[in-house]
Amino acid sequence: MNLWIAIGLTTAGCYLFKLAGLLVPASALERPLVQRLAALLPVALLAALTAQQTFAVGSALTVDARVAGVAAAALALVLRAPFLVVVGAAVAVTALVRALGFG
Repeated sequence: MNLWIAIGLTTAGCYLFKLAGLLVPASALERPLVQRLAALLPVALLAALTAQQTFAVGSALTVDARVAGVAAAALALVLRAPFLVVVGAAVAVTALVRALGFG
């Protein structure tokens, strides 16, 4: 029964959090600082998720083929490659490193 209580509390919390966001006055959202933070927050969140998925296995820090793939993608981005080339480079380098037995 405790699982259903946790599910119900989580559902109610999510609903109240969304409701609180809808109750924020428009004048607060139009401030330059808030707009700048709203533009940068998704980038920071995506970078944090990418780092966590690249360098962690469970709770341990690891360096394997994924790091080489992310490095290849970063290099392709610096060279202004199209998105599909960036993804292809990351996949190809990760597969090559794994095939060579390094990760």
